[in-house]
Amino acid sequence: MELKLSVGLKCNEEKTVTIDDTAKVFGSGAAEVFATPMMIGLMEAASMNAVKELLPKGCSTVGTQVNVKHMSATRVGKKVWAEAELMEIDRKRLVFKVTAYDEDKKIGEGTHERFVIDDEKFMSRLK
Repeated sequence: MELKLSVGLKCNEEKTVTIDDTAKVFGSGAAEVFATPMMIGLMEAASMNAVKELLPKGCSTVGTQVNVKHMSATRVGKKVWAEAELMEIDRKRLVFKVTAYDEDKKIGEGTHERFVIDDEKFMSRLK
């Protein structure tokens, strides 16, 4: 499988925080603020979408490692977004720098690793 990816590919994903995105509803805390797992999900989506259109047919990526810091709380109603930039390509392993923001500040940062998979082969191993 030949990958036509290059370091520097970027993507942003954004959303407005709803009550369903909060730590209280998600079960990861008691506060009605943007949940860490939701922030990580936004970072993963940005990373996945940075490369998905350039992958060979029948291939996608799966997340394998997340190392992020959630630095600041965000209340319901605020817009949040995650930026992902492809920093390293090692065969099928992709490493992204990820950063999250709300309307006022940076709220998270770190790295995220994904692997390129052949969808059919991957799923056949799970049977």
